[in-house]
Formats: sequence, C-alpha cells, structure tokens
Amino acid sequence: MSSDRLSLTFAALADPTRRAILAHLAKGEASVTELAQPFDMSLPAISKHLKVLERAGLIARSREAQWRPCRLEAQALKDVADWIEQYSQFWEQNLDRLDEYLQELQAEEKKSDREP
Repeated sequence: MSSDRLSLTFAALADPTRRAILAHLAKGEASVTELAQPFDMSLPAISKHLKVLERAGLIARSREAQWRPCRLEAQALKDVADWIEQYSQFWEQNLDRLDEYLQELQAEEKKSDREP
C-alpha cells in the first residue's frame, strides 16, 4: 500500500463519526439516511464524511433504483492492519525480552530467599 493511500486511510479513521459509520457498515449496507440517524448533523454533513471515507477506499456507494446504498470496503482496513502488524511484531519481541528479564529476576529473588 502506498504511503499516500495509507495517509488518506488514517486521516479518514481519525474522526469518530467516520469510525462509527464504518462500524455501522460492518453490519451490512445502509443508505445515507440510515447512516445519519444516530448523529445530530445534517445529511450534507454526513455526505461529506462519506466522501472522505470513499476517497480513502473504505466505503463504496452504488445506485439501485432510488436506493443508494453504502457498503464497507474491507481491503483498505486490511492494508492498515498489515502495516500495523509490522509494529506488532516489534512489540511482541520487546515484550518477550521483558518476560525473559522478569523471569530472571524472579529466579534470582527465589535464590536469594533460600540463602541464609
């Protein structure tokens, strides 16, 4: 994933309203009106949020007669998860080293408790 695309995705995810919209779409397709219901904002404001999500590749909008459903596009989220996974491995290695160190300290503590 290009860093430019990743930047768009993170910028879209930075807003709690857009994250809530994605959570709703994770349950299935929805119209703009359905997506707007939980929020105290106008339909044009919701549409602006949807445009940001669409530009980031997080949602897709289609047209079925009068209904214009939005749906989640999970690939962009997978790309973010893959990018984050690189750092997850880093933290796992650090936590493993910390665990080894703590075990050494506990062993030394037990040893010193047994010595008179």
